[in-house]
Amino acid sequence: MDKTTTAEKTLKVVDGDKGKVPDMDGPIEPVADKPNRAEAEEAVRTLIKWAGDDPDREGLTDTPSRVVRSYEEFFDGYGTCPKTILQRTFKETDGYDEIVLLRDIRFESHCEHHMAPIIGRVHIAYLPHHRIVGISKLARLVQVFAKRLQIQEKLTAQIANTIDEVLEPKGVAVVVEAAHQCMTTRGINKPGTLMVTSRMLGAFRDNASTRREFLAMIANSQSSEAAFS
Repeated sequence: MDKTTTAEKTLKVVDGDKGKVPDMDGPIEPVADKPNRAEAEEAVRTLIKWAGDDPDREGLTDTPSRVVRSYEEFFDGYGTCPKTILQRTFKETDGYDEIVLLRDIRFESHCEHHMAPIIGRVHIAYLPHHRIVGISKLARLVQVFAKRLQIQEKLTAQIANTIDEVLEPKGVAVVVEAAHQCMTTRGINKPGTLMVTSRMLGAFRDNASTRREFLAMIANSQSSEAAFS
């Protein structure tokens, strides 16, 4: 009898090499011809006019500057090297070598195809090999990658690969669940749809019982509706 859990069967696994994602896994060099703030605000004015409204009317006069400031927050992950976040580790673990899990890490990102919001949560687990990292660093790692233009598959792989490279644990598991507004508020318009991706490395990929233990630990996670509200 197949004892594989339903969750294990339905997860979309981001496979491929165990090598690192070749791009976007470090700080991103600024583009040579990056527009200045005035040019960015003028671009917003153009979009307002293209949408059919008047950027000079009272309710919209400050909108270009507000949008540019918002973009500075939405995409502030480009200037940070994710690997440096995990550099400080701790070896005093009294021999602890079981799963370390941080689940339900909420994130907000934007899809690189439509620049529409992606809202979801991440579950991260690793099996320590002599050292651990502060749990807030895992949440910060998610935030840095999420604050870039993304697709969920790449986000999942980047988080897992960075932990694997820097901490060198016995295994890493990452599951991402998210709603994509590029398909819930436009296009096919299917609200309530979630995308689930996973990346399993080391013991979580090679050992079925370890993988099932991880999936069981996140199975009782808070409801999706509550997580994304």
